[in-house]
Amino acid sequence: MKITFLLTTADAMGGTERAVLTVAEALAELHEVKVLSIFKTRASSFFTAKVPIEYLVDNTGPVPRPARGGELEDSVYKAVASRPSELVDPAWERAFNRLSDLEAERYLRATDADVIVSSTPALQALMVRVAPPSVVTVGQEHRVSELRGISGAPLIEFTPRLDAMVTLSEPTKVWFAETFAGFAPRLAVIGNALPGEYRPTSSLETRTITQAGRMVSEKQIDHAITAFSKVAGAHPQWKLRLLGDGPLLRRMRELAANLGILDQVQLVGSTPHMLEEWAQASICLLTSRVEAFGLVLAEAQAAGVPIVSYACPNGPAEIVTDEVDGLLVPPGDIDGLAEALRRLITEQETRQAFGAAALAASERWSAPVIAQRWSSLLTELVAARDNGTLAAERERRRLLHESSLTELGVVAAEASTSPSAVVRIDQRAHEVRIEAQGGGSVVRGGGMLCQVADDLTPFDVMRANLDLVVEVLEQAGIPYLLTRTNLLRYSLAVDVEYREKLLTVLTEQYKDEPVYAALLNARGGAVKNVLAAVLDQHLANAEAIHGVRVFRPVSTTAATLRLTGVYGCTVSFLEPVEEQDDLLALAGDTVYGPTLPKSMLADTAVRTVDGRDYPSLAAFTKRLPNDVDFPVDAVYTWVDGNDPAWKARRNKVLAERGLAPAQTDGDGASDDARFRDREELRYSLRSLDMFAPWIRTIYLVTDDQTPAWLDTDHPRVKVVSHRELFGDTGTLPSFNSHAIESRLHRIEGLSEQFLYLNDDVFFGRPLRPETFFLSSGQAKCFPSPTKVDPAPVQDGEEFALIAAKNNRALLEREFGRTPTNTFVHSPHALRRSTLAELEERFPMEVARTADAQLRSATDLAIASSLQHYYGMFTGRSVADTISCGFVNVGLRTHHPRLAKLLGARPNDVFCINDYHDADVSAEEQADVLAVFLPSYFPVASQFEKGSVRNRRVVRS
Repeated sequence: MKITFLLTTADAMGGTERAVLTVAEALAELHEVKVLSIFKTRASSFFTAKVPIEYLVDNTGPVPRPARGGELEDSVYKAVASRPSELVDPAWERAFNRLSDLEAERYLRATDADVIVSSTPALQALMVRVAPPSVVTVGQEHRVSELRGISGAPLIEFTPRLDAMVTLSEPTKVWFAETFAGFAPRLAVIGNALPGEYRPTSSLETRTITQAGRMVSEKQIDHAITAFSKVAGAHPQWKLRLLGDGPLLRRMRELAANLGILDQVQLVGSTPHMLEEWAQASICLLTSRVEAFGLVLAEAQAAGVPIVSYACPNGPAEIVTDEVDGLLVPPGDIDGLAEALRRLITEQETRQAFGAAALAASERWSAPVIAQRWSSLLTELVAARDNGTLAAERERRRLLHESSLTELGVVAAEASTSPSAVVRIDQRAHEVRIEAQGGGSVVRGGGMLCQVADDLTPFDVMRANLDLVVEVLEQAGIPYLLTRTNLLRYSLAVDVEYREKLLTVLTEQYKDEPVYAALLNARGGAVKNVLAAVLDQHLANAEAIHGVRVFRPVSTTAATLRLTGVYGCTVSFLEPVEEQDDLLALAGDTVYGPTLPKSMLADTAVRTVDGRDYPSLAAFTKRLPNDVDFPVDAVYTWVDGNDPAWKARRNKVLAERGLAPAQTDGDGASDDARFRDREELRYSLRSLDMFAPWIRTIYLVTDDQTPAWLDTDHPRVKVVSHRELFGDTGTLPSFNSHAIESRLHRIEGLSEQFLYLNDDVFFGRPLRPETFFLSSGQAKCFPSPTKVDPAPVQDGEEFALIAAKNNRALLEREFGRTPTNTFVHSPHALRRSTLAELEERFPMEVARTADAQLRSATDLAIASSLQHYYGMFTGRSVADTISCGFVNVGLRTHHPRLAKLLGARPNDVFCINDYHDADVSAEEQADVLAVFLPSYFPVASQFEKGSVRNRRVVRS
């Protein structure tokens, strides 16, 4: 296979040149490889290349000339070179000119290469315009594409015409996938390769912190010097060694002097001896604002040097594993940087352990490994070219891309399998401007700009997006109606005569803000997302726009939660229906369907949302058959299993029964796993606040325990003691959840319909009360595929199974029906009256359960099973389905499910449990949950003391 790599200046001293030459040399061991440089700028190359390099334009003389030689006068070449390039817009890259165009066209149109790989967006534009159809075209992106300015414009225009795009990091690959959606080329992540020469390793005893990078603002060398100054005084034998030159070199020297650490800071300048430098380093430091890959980090790892780095976009997190081979610090946190340095300076064992891990990790970047990944990709692409599939796919993507640029027709809608597709060239420039103006409050995520907020829930965002649109409509004097659909987000209707005006005023109002509008087709489907600042560019095709869904994307600081278009406010344009003069059509749907009789527009009304009135129609204010408008409370039972006083009470009960103190494993009756507290309750309440804000009151049932973080003065929180719950029934203290659950209906003030949750159950996404109840008041229950075997209770069976069999025996006796299934671990929808009736109908059996201080062989599982079957048999409950996930965090084979939960958020609810048969230690389980739970539920709830949301409640 013949492969040609394109460089602008192969003889320059730059990271891109170095990376391309390294991978080219490695691939040359497997294929025929050459490098084509558009310009020659030096008499000799800075890097010694082991592959052929051909130059097109020689800039080393007084006049640019073709590097192949030429017989014309200098004046001819000078005149041609003075003209701007027609292949590469000067705004993208100024080096190109008409002479470079002609030489590139001449060379590339006659090439016999199988594959051409470009290394910049400008070269990508040139390549796809002139390369013959027989050539496989691959773009390689060496920067963070999502943060590029105008230089990234060729990516928007020409990426769909590539056969493949190779990025250095997964986030950038995701950006391409979401930006181009159905017309994205083959996408792959392949990091930069390390040259294959011998690499000495460091002893890590040199007391040297090394940072390599140009002295330019993007590298933030001043952060490195300032952070070092905070630890230098306590460690006078350590030094900071800065490698690289640039315009800020003198200023950095002055900063070190002003901080009084110049004698500990070595400003070395550029050096060709990087192998030796890393072998003399004890810590590698990186403080860049942006780093697409960070080859210096890979080089440091190859010398066995641990790393301290900002977790900037996007490379460091791809290379460094925090707390394994280095430490990642939030971008801009100089104090955090200093603390990380102090830790590796003072903790020699940690430094050595991280260094060993770094050396092992560096194998990922070895030249043979990277070359093989490139070879596999290119071999597949060439095979696709040879069998004809590549050309067909190339044509399909190009047509879809072109159609999306010119009109909003059916083809464009089908192309945008993800409505995150953003295809306007100049939109990117606006996004760069808005992000810069945001001062850190606006970040890029998921292919669009997002407002950073750590205190907003999906319901907050939906309401904010409603008012985002209403503000514009009311300021512009555009009449509107708040309609009603079967979706959670809000929908408005506006007469189609105001369509152009609305697009125009949205553009003007939000030209400087991260606000987007999804353009909707007649079915209400999102064709593509458009930055509000460029909405007016679609006025020429306004007839094809049947609605817009307006939204301000929101991201948490850690970017583990993004709230985008699905929570936007839909504006449907009321349009005449052909041949049915009495009807108006809306994009999408309403609870009455996609059309409305014109006559109903006269019957106006007001709908109130969170205390604010909006104009509507009487039809949209009516109570519908499925509406749940009765109060729904939530009841949690909770134990702090780490409380010494509680443990002493439990062990006393165990001793009275001749049982040993509870262990971390056992038969499930009283072992520690059932009572272990890892702050699941905090995050379950976060899930409720985020995804089920319609819950009226939260009752927390405890053995006189209260979490320190819980605001017990919150008007929606009531703590219920076991003493209050049991009253003169049962036996206390109780360590039997079956007994505690048998008393729930005795909670004073509890609503008739309520949800019962253990603290290991979580709401997974925004839900309505209709998920759990019918408007008639009937409770829904969710059978599990887990079966209960038909045998009677056996010795040694787990108490949960024993309780299920006791339930079955009772139901067989009373109703002649034999349950075969359990129910999923979800919030249990219960009725207070049904629980009370169970106690009246089966007083002896329920009393035995309430009296059992520990789980026993006579227990009933009332709340989690018996109430459901009894409710179904008496008409108070109905069986239904719910998307419910389950993870046993004690089993290592279940841990990948957590990644799926966080990445896809596929479930309405989920349970994270741990059984007594765990193969993962309690400490490791706690570590896993300490990462997962705050990532899934990053918004501190209004029930947590001192949170932003809590302070709002206190103020009100």
